[in-house]
Amino acid sequence: MNIKTLEDNYKKEIKQRGYGRNLLRTLEEERVDAPAEECGIFGLYSEDKVDTFSLSQFGLFALQHRGQEACGISVMKDGKIENIKSEGLVLDVFKGIREPKSFMGNSVIGHTRYTTAGDKKKYNFQPFFAKNEWDQIILSVAHNGNLTNARELRKSLEFEGVTFKATSDTEVILRLIQKNLDLGIKNAVKATMDKIEGAYSVVGMTRNRFFAFRDPNGIRPLVLGIIEDRTIVAASETAALDAVGAKYWRDMIPGEIVYTSEGGSQLQSYVVEAENRNRICAFEYIYFARPDTNLEGTNIYEVREKSGVKIWEQSPVEADMVIGVPDSGVPAAIGFSRASGIPFQPVLIKNRYIGRSFIVPTQEMRERIVNLKLNPIISEIRGKRVVIIDDSIVRGTTSKRLVKILKDAGVKEIHFRSVSPPIIAPCFLGIDTPSKDDLISANLNKEELREYLGVSSLEFLSMQNLEIILGNSDHCFGCFTEKYPVSRGEQVKMFT
Repeated sequence: MNIKTLEDNYKKEIKQRGYGRNLLRTLEEERVDAPAEECGIFGLYSEDKVDTFSLSQFGLFALQHRGQEACGISVMKDGKIENIKSEGLVLDVFKGIREPKSFMGNSVIGHTRYTTAGDKKKYNFQPFFAKNEWDQIILSVAHNGNLTNARELRKSLEFEGVTFKATSDTEVILRLIQKNLDLGIKNAVKATMDKIEGAYSVVGMTRNRFFAFRDPNGIRPLVLGIIEDRTIVAASETAALDAVGAKYWRDMIPGEIVYTSEGGSQLQSYVVEAENRNRICAFEYIYFARPDTNLEGTNIYEVREKSGVKIWEQSPVEADMVIGVPDSGVPAAIGFSRASGIPFQPVLIKNRYIGRSFIVPTQEMRERIVNLKLNPIISEIRGKRVVIIDDSIVRGTTSKRLVKILKDAGVKEIHFRSVSPPIIAPCFLGIDTPSKDDLISANLNKEELREYLGVSSLEFLSMQNLEIILGNSDHCFGCFTEKYPVSRGEQVKMFT
């Protein structure tokens, strides 16, 4: 595979556009009280036939945290595309494949689903695929993000006679590429990117080509890796590259299309003619990505640990111990402890074996659900002054219940620290957050929220400190500032 051609193109784009070196819950009740994971995408192309069944399983398993509702893969084999997708976790879906050899070929794309657009019906599971008149799959795509003009584009395509089978915005991407497929894969994708707006990272395949592309603002992550110079891998996070033994190569630049040549022997790159800027979502660093992932040259764990240091510097307090709310709050708690000298104690025990949904008919039982996920070691916290470190506060209901659990366990004082700024606006770019009316920081000031939670003190990481930790202000901070890198479009209505 001619990697050098793509690398030369990449360096040229970097120089021309002036990019910096950084370019080189389990419970249904909780879903409404936390920024919900997005989707995870994985893609691979090899000059040789490889074990795409196992490699996609490993890659998607590493991305399971980004979506737990459904999973699917499409495999290119002998000029044909095979597709399978189903509700459930990655391992559950792969266990249901009776003939693994039928899903071993040259290329694979995969998806772990969390609903942000479209309903939760089976027809919205990904990858999406299009067929020809002989009922053969000719195109398949998997997408992470959200389009802000999906309805408008769908109506236009329907007016032209295009039939839609799902309600997801991903099908809009599929149909636009399909419509222009006779132009060649690069031009078909470019024509699609000229039409769609919003945040998106996409992997896809035809019967003999692999491709991937990222939106011109780079809001959703997409990284590239290489296995033994003959296999290219694209994934939402570097953790997926590690899972399949791929060496990290680089992050895709905003607005870039990567695609294989007709024979598959060369990898090519094209960047759309637009004023591209890197505006990756700040919440990837705060909450979504795995701590062992690197995005845009930055390690997620280090960002979270630094956030704990910064919030200690911003708002010091006297206490006996620091507690991190598992999992994303733990690195920040360790950083807070290191900076303050207050011991970190992992006394909140997380139950990792709870199913995704509970059907609980009474309010009394619903209020007890949080105890199923998090429970303290009472003997370690009774009579103590405690600092709780969490990644964010959304509705505030789970935080309030956690505070009650600690108080019932005999904690003397509770100081709550959120290592993100107050969330004051919903996201419409690929994250499932509540409407503004349900975002507690959009409706209460800090003192009112402190009283609501019933804590001795409350502090949020400042926007200034968040920008310092991330190294610059070139990120999407929409949920903190209500200022977005793209037009709100019609998707805001879907979330409000």
